[in-house]
Amino acid sequence: QVQLVESGGGVVQPGESLRLSCVVSGQSLDLLPIGWFREVPGKEREVISCIDRRANNTHYAHWVQGRFTISADVGKNTVFLNLNRLTSDDAATYHCATAFVGLYGSSCIAGHYWGQGTQVIVSS
Repeated sequence: QVQLVESGGGVVQPGESLRLSCVVSGQSLDLLPIGWFREVPGKEREVISCIDRRANNTHYAHWVQGRFTISADVGKNTVFLNLNRLTSDDAATYHCATAFVGLYGSSCIAGHYWGQGTQVIVSS
């Protein structure tokens, strides 16, 4: 069974950065696309970015605009999400999950397995 555990969230000031980690067990990242998603109470869940090493594809939501970067360390079976130039709008619970990535990274939807989430608070 696939399990995902996120870490790296915390409290930062506007303009600062964080690096989120998602440790995956039960399947190799070479075979399993993973995505990052975020949730805010009262709002629809958002796709942030996904990575599919099998197809060498990544997907980013249009609003990311270069501020966030997804990467993977196969040796550690871990997916990272670097968050830069954070604003108050980025405050949310960030989850990683198994994912389905569209052709050439055109889209991404969440799969079945989810982590428990890590909270990001942006406050001056």
